[in-house]
Amino acid sequence: MGTTENLLLAHNTKVVVLDFIKALNAEDFDLARQQLHDDMTFKGVMGERHGAETYIGDMEKMKFKYDIKKVFVDGEEVSLWYDIKMGQKTIFAAGWYKVEAEKIKSFQVIFDPRPIL
Repeated sequence: MGTTENLLLAHNTKVVVLDFIKALNAEDFDLARQQLHDDMTFKGVMGERHGAETYIGDMEKMKFKYDIKKVFVDGEEVSLWYDIKMGQKTIFAAGWYKVEAEKIKSFQVIFDPRPIL
């Protein structure tokens, strides 16, 4: 793949992930769902989710809000550093998103869970 194609791929990957986060923040769960592969996987400190419907169902209940601090893009992977507002607590976290065919295939989020335990 040439440089122009690499830049376009990275740009599109970043847009998919940022659109996903913006949709979650706006509580537009239908739009957030559109950014996910049906069989996507999520791994987090507090558990795992398999499938877009399961993940979005949980997000509809939790209504987390994300304040992005930094975005890193490498091909079809995006890493975000962000504050996640979880109810009354705000937690600094890192997310690693893998995109395939312009939809999120998997992601992992790590943070120190002690403030919410």
